[in-house]
Amino acid sequence: MRLGFSTLGCPDWDLETMCARAHDYGFEGVDFRGLGEHIDVTMLPEFTSGLAITKRLFSNHGVVVSGISSSLKICESTLHDENLEEAKRTIAIALDLDVDTIRVFGGGDTAAFKREDLADIGCRTMESVLRLDGAESLKWIFETHDSWIAASDAKLLLDRIPHAAFGVLWDVGHTSRVGGETPIVSMSALGDRIYGLHIKDAVHDDGHPNAMPDGWRYVKPGEGELPIAEAIHLLRQAGYDDWLLFEHEKRWHPELSEPEKVFPEFVSWYRSLEPTD
Repeated sequence: MRLGFSTLGCPDWDLETMCARAHDYGFEGVDFRGLGEHIDVTMLPEFTSGLAITKRLFSNHGVVVSGISSSLKICESTLHDENLEEAKRTIAIALDLDVDTIRVFGGGDTAAFKREDLADIGCRTMESVLRLDGAESLKWIFETHDSWIAASDAKLLLDRIPHAAFGVLWDVGHTSRVGGETPIVSMSALGDRIYGLHIKDAVHDDGHPNAMPDGWRYVKPGEGELPIAEAIHLLRQAGYDDWLLFEHEKRWHPELSEPEKVFPEFVSWYRSLEPTD
């Protein structure tokens, strides 16, 4: 597996710091979900007029952009045109940076629509996206998130969109903490359509001041209750060799550890899981 981190974990770092510390800590890639105060990096100078400088910066540090995490919500019919506009911007940048992966959300209102109907909307959206110039040369991965956490629900989208360019970003924290699924259940449904992996850990600590509404709070990997090591082991057994991304959600949870501390701790934890024979 190739190690990367999401920029959600380092909202105060500039590009130079990201590249230097990724290299120093042992990461191979950086997945962009925001930079500084902005979430949509496709609108920033670093990814438009200054893209050549950004490319050179990453190259000089021996690190790559592992992916761009977009805000597309493919099962929202009212966002069709907006989705396509963001997709066009993202494709152009991804191709110039030699990025192969773009994250999207499923989204959709399950109170107003049957999930099967939402999956049909997602299919139509992705058919439009994949007709865009350059789109089929990229991997489009929708995250087990919002209305699509359960692997059986995610499979509705996968079955409707059998194109090899479309797959799933398995967030084990969501499928296990929110969905209540064991990794083997998720793996059985998602199989070889898993094109990306998000890793974070948490403990159920209802009453703690940093607990989320469901009573869970994030901790560093290996100190929580989520079956993240099991998920990694299962993926290794299945021959998965794509990106494993540490998603430290400091942008949304500022009380979490500073990236200077937790990023190298994550790499050490991951290395401790590697087979020794």
